[in-house]
Amino acid sequence: MDSGSSRNLENTVNRDCPDQLVPKINTNKKMSTLASQPRILETSQEVKKSCGDKQVEIIVERIKMTKSIKEKHSNDLEKVAFKRKAENEEKPAGKKEAKITELDSTLITMPLPHIPLKNIMDVEAKLVYVDEEDVSYEFVESFVSTGIRPSCQAAEIVDPLHVPNFSFLPQIDKWLQLALKDASSCYRQKKYAMAAGQFRTALELCSKGAALGKPFEASAEDIASVASFIETKLVTCYLRMRKPDLALNHAHRSIVLNPAYFRNHLRQATVFRCLERYSEAARSAMIADYMFWLCGGSEQCISKLIKLYWQAMIEEAITRAESFSVMYTPFATKIRADKIEKVREVFTKTHPAYVEYIYTDLQGVHMLPQTADWSSFPAQQYLLTLGFKDKEDGKFLEKLSSRKLPTFTEHKTPFGLLTKEDTVRHMETMGKRILPILDFIRSTQLNGSFHGCSGVMEKLQYASLLSRLQRVKEQSQVINQAMAELATIPYLQDISQEETELLQSLMADAMDTLEGRRNDKERVWNTIQKVGRIEDFLYQLEDSFLKTKKLRTARRQKTKLKRLQTVQQS
Repeated sequence: MDSGSSRNLENTVNRDCPDQLVPKINTNKKMSTLASQPRILETSQEVKKSCGDKQVEIIVERIKMTKSIKEKHSNDLEKVAFKRKAENEEKPAGKKEAKITELDSTLITMPLPHIPLKNIMDVEAKLVYVDEEDVSYEFVESFVSTGIRPSCQAAEIVDPLHVPNFSFLPQIDKWLQLALKDASSCYRQKKYAMAAGQFRTALELCSKGAALGKPFEASAEDIASVASFIETKLVTCYLRMRKPDLALNHAHRSIVLNPAYFRNHLRQATVFRCLERYSEAARSAMIADYMFWLCGGSEQCISKLIKLYWQAMIEEAITRAESFSVMYTPFATKIRADKIEKVREVFTKTHPAYVEYIYTDLQGVHMLPQTADWSSFPAQQYLLTLGFKDKEDGKFLEKLSSRKLPTFTEHKTPFGLLTKEDTVRHMETMGKRILPILDFIRSTQLNGSFHGCSGVMEKLQYASLLSRLQRVKEQSQVINQAMAELATIPYLQDISQEETELLQSLMADAMDTLEGRRNDKERVWNTIQKVGRIEDFLYQLEDSFLKTKKLRTARRQKTKLKRLQTVQQS
């Protein structure tokens, strides 16, 4: 990423938020951006009883609501695009061609900027650790001005002096409200352990029906919003106590209950950062910025802070990566084969130590925080190229482009049961080699292939391996994270009816697994993995057949040649 783009982002933040510090630029050799003129198992049983059983049912409603939001934004973007087209037609044609030529001209390698930790902590102080004065719930904050049905509720504590009087909002149960006030009081006094205990008590009250004043008239979304608020408050308490491992499941559950609220994703990003899982933190920050825009957020200061956080997490992920290096290439038109080869040549010259295996991701476009603008039409897109020191670390990525249902672990006996040794080997391969790379790819890719490289299926399959080894705590965290991602998918991309049904099946099986429910049917992700193994087996048979056929043909030609020589000699 270039210094000019970084300064542009940071200067804007400083202009809108004067107390934001300016990051210093530092050259880093691990990553380069190419540009011509660079621009910038255990779920909470309490919550489950009250609203968990309805999570699968409200997926369809959320999909419909998201479509209405996207249609509104799409209409706005079409108007902007029409206006820009009209303006461009008035200008000389040479300028428009020059803009495309700039992106396709000589590639220049740019250094990666360094964002100090102080700036990251400042973003967290402003957007993650929000102090409260009184209890109020922003069920419809983002939709009052747009007229959209308030299905993307965002439960949050805010200062009532700065909030409109939403007298029509659902009334919180008085006992729950009292428990929340006590918890908030402890939080403000920095008694975070006591506050966490009070919030857990509030969560228990919520599970017993004490969420809203009229429980029998309450919608599942309203109850989920209250429960999500309590979960996210537990996240901030545990983060203050420097116990991110305890905050992790609460962060995931807050998103499952209320995936449309951007702060839930940003708090999840903070937990990931504290756990040094920077690729996942980057993706959470990216989604937070997108959700902020999608649900009507207009404060540029907030968006700039989120993008700065996203940029810092990408930088940290790249800096700490040892097995691979990365390069982003901006493009404006369809990528041609010769262009890909040129990009690979530049990558080889720029990163000579990472050329054992080079992978160019063609499964989805990538966005960078320096140029990401969700309201622009079209936004700047990038081509991602990864290079590996060891071919074994990256060759599994071939399946992303060639298989519909890829399985990334090799099986000597695809139709047999795994031994304990094979299970341990597969778990280590998935956890240390495959998932980290998929997580990094998704850190700049908002809406990849749901079937292929969404990363959700791989996490659920990884959870099954953890279950076989009776590593229950890790399994719970992985499944909760997968459920959070499944709940978010309808907001990030358009999905077909078939994909909607698959999404519902995955969510239902994930919830059953967390609760320890068993049935005669196999989990969906394990069935998909078996199909992938069969596909691998068929590919192996095909390769074996073609190799044998080639050898037979070569032998026949050799025999025929010998006979011909013998005849000529005689």
